[in-house]
Amino acid sequence: MDIIETIKEQIESNDILLYMKGSPNQPQCGFSARTVEALMACGERFAYVDILTNPEIRTNLPAYANWPTFPQLWVAGELVGGCDIITEMHESGELQTLIKESVAEKTSE
Repeated sequence: MDIIETIKEQIESNDILLYMKGSPNQPQCGFSARTVEALMACGERFAYVDILTNPEIRTNLPAYANWPTFPQLWVAGELVGGCDIITEMHESGELQTLIKESVAEKTSE
C-alpha cells in the first residue's frame, strides 16, 4: 500500500486521530504535549501516530493535509489543526463540543 493510501486509511478508520511526535504518555515536543493535554481533557479515547517512528508519514502528511506542521488533529475525517488551534479550541470549550459530537455521531450509527 502506498503511503498516501495508508494515511487516508488511518484518517478514515479513526474518528479522533492525532499525528504527533512521540506518544500521549511520552510526547517528544512541547506542542505535542500541549495538544495531548487538551485532547485528554475532553475525556474521550483517541488514536495517535508517532511521526518520529513513521518517517514516510512525517514526510508525506503535510502535503496531503496542506498543513506543514505537527501535531495534526483529525476528527471525523477532517483536519482540525495544530497545537495553537487545538489549545484555543480547548480554552473556549469548542474542542470538547467537537469531540463529544464526533463520538455521539459514531455511537448513533
